[in-house]
Amino acid sequence: MMENGDLREIIENIRFFITEHNEINLKNMLVDTHPADIADIIVNLEEEESEYIFSLLPAEQASEVLAYLPDYSRAQIIEELEDERLAELVDEMDSDDATDLVSELPEEKAQKVLEVIDFQDSREVKELLRHEEDTAGGIMAMELIGVNENSTVDEAIEQVRKRAEEVEEVYYIFVVNDQQKLVGIVSIKKLILSSGKTRISAIMERDVISVTTDMDQEEVARIVKKYDLVAVPVVDEQGRLVGRITVDDVMDVVDDEASEDIHRLAGITEEVEIHETSTLKISRVRLPWLLFAFFGEIGSAAVMSYFEASLKQILTAAFFIPIIMAMGGNAGIQSSTIMVRGLALGDIGLLHAKKQIFKEFKVSIINGLICGLLLFLIIGLLFSKLEHPFRFSAVIGIAMFFIIINATIVGAIIPLFLKRINVDPAIATGPFITTSNDIIGLLIYLGLASIYLVYFA
Repeated sequence: MMENGDLREIIENIRFFITEHNEINLKNMLVDTHPADIADIIVNLEEEESEYIFSLLPAEQASEVLAYLPDYSRAQIIEELEDERLAELVDEMDSDDATDLVSELPEEKAQKVLEVIDFQDSREVKELLRHEEDTAGGIMAMELIGVNENSTVDEAIEQVRKRAEEVEEVYYIFVVNDQQKLVGIVSIKKLILSSGKTRISAIMERDVISVTTDMDQEEVARIVKKYDLVAVPVVDEQGRLVGRITVDDVMDVVDDEASEDIHRLAGITEEVEIHETSTLKISRVRLPWLLFAFFGEIGSAAVMSYFEASLKQILTAAFFIPIIMAMGGNAGIQSSTIMVRGLALGDIGLLHAKKQIFKEFKVSIINGLICGLLLFLIIGLLFSKLEHPFRFSAVIGIAMFFIIINATIVGAIIPLFLKRINVDPAIATGPFITTSNDIIGLLIYLGLASIYLVYFA
């Protein structure tokens, strides 16, 4: 693993050797470097430099590096590769990584690669390409070790030895019946500790957690997390074993889904790389919600104009509008973030949301009391020259209390409402909260200020 300082030093050395055309030293530097670190090096080089470095890598190492590269860097390198070199790399990859790579190629180029690579590899890639990209079938690998339930332990171990090179990480032996249906699993530990003549059916675990090829990848990630799995078998509609998903695949899914959520918050809802997203596409997604917020703020201005007389009589009240609105907005964003994340991860369901809303309500009371009390004390001390400073500060403190409660509850409810009407909460919640907080918050604040004027000033 390279630290940032090491990475900078290595890149400097690599650039020096590139200018000197010193291929021997470059290859020596890269030969024992982890593929993930080589990917970091390539990302930090200029395009021509990265292509040159990649060309020096042997096929096996280069194929591993490709799997670690971000999409935009991988696309740049692939574009410059000859079909023969590309086919050589695909041949070295696991079926799931090979499928990801082939799916990114232009159709004509992908067809040429599939015609050149090993027949078995080509068949597996074509099979995986049939599945939707974000399903279990789309992320599974077909390299696995499966044995018949009537096999002996010795026969299973022999199968492991035969396929050791093809299947790099072996967590479980998957057990199937004569119809190739998944019926159990055996851990490597149990396999090694059992007598060689023992039937696999006698030592296998029959309670198998599996996923189907059409299951969404997010649901797969939840299952792996829930049951602490390192690998999960994939079966087809008939229950036949067709592949496996390992924990590293699940980590990629988690990373992809997190990136997708961040992209949505930034106004990118389509599954496109952020570097390739056009300005017009981003604008088209963001603009409707900005316009919603715009007209909402017009409503806020109308509320303030309605209370013009009150503001003129107590100019001091206007000084605290920014802090009141900011605190309400922050409280709303905090609660909405919890709800949006919970909905995305499946931790909060629409049917069980009342409990979370009630919890947010209790939190808002505590936060509202503390913030309202602080504002009451600070205003009472700073504006002691007013005729009734603590009466005035009490009104402002009470307003803060109710505004924080309102903003928190609205922030918790809006994502649920948007989810129910099939609008993405990640991208639409912000404008809703900002607008509702400004309008309702101003009504609360200026309404209480007007009451103060009528009865206490």
